Amino acid sequence: MLLLGAAYCLLPVLWVLIAATKSSGDLFSTFTFFPSGDLWANITELSQFRGGLFWRWMANTALYAGVGALLSTYISALSGHVLAKFQFRGKNVVFAILLMGVLVPGVILAVPQYFLLAKAGLAGTYWSVLLPQILSPYGIYLARIYAAAAVPVEVVESAKTEGAGELTIFHRIALPMMLPGLVTIFLFQFVAVWNNFMLPYIMLGQEELFPVTVGLSALLNQGASQPALYSLVITGSLLSVLPLMALFLFLQRFWRVDIAAGAVKA
Repeated sequence: MLLLGAAYCLLPVLWVLIAATKSSGDLFSTFTFFPSGDLWANITELSQFRGGLFWRWMANTALYAGVGALLSTYISALSGHVLAKFQFRGKNVVFAILLMGVLVPGVILAVPQYFLLAKAGLAGTYWSVLLPQILSPYGIYLARIYAAAAVPVEVVESAKTEGAGELTIFHRIALPMMLPGLVTIFLFQFVAVWNNFMLPYIMLGQEELFPVTVGLSALLNQGASQPALYSLVITGSLLSVLPLMALFLFLQRFWRVDIAAGAVKA
């Protein structure tokens, strides 16, 4: 069953990898799972398309995903720490509302968020994509669970006895202890923003501000009248996946460190 699941997930990726090596003529002729030698030509053509517009889309996506995920991770960590270590009236109500927010699909909120940001004069700007991504109910939920387990109450109380303020305790004690969990939150949020389509599709009108998802979708729609663009779309899809793969490989060492630390503590 695991092999079937792996094949189901990896075959489309393999198809994109092979299709990106083919010219437009080969792509629409008899397709075979044998690569051709046109990958570099496709990348060159994609890079020259409208003066390098694709790389502008990639840079926009990196901005949206990188800044949005960092801010979201910090807000999630701070909120999770407060919910885990502070006692205040209405705490359970706040957490229940947070859990309800986890169940609401982000697509449902895209149109109301557009009207709110349009009223503030931010629609059609970078902020219209960044701001809605900062608050992540699921990220706050994960941070609250991890803060409760990873940050001992005794350490917090000891720091308070030494005269440390709440923000100092959070930044110098809680945040380093929560780092492995925050890496997971960052990765989830980064992937979610990188792959997000509906929100920037609604918010943005200028193609110079598009992320790669919306930009490739626009190219795909133009491919109905210009079939040669399909090879650019496939090549762009392949290139857009590579940063996510690199990020997964780079950040997995933090999970290994956390597992090893848990084994030593045990």
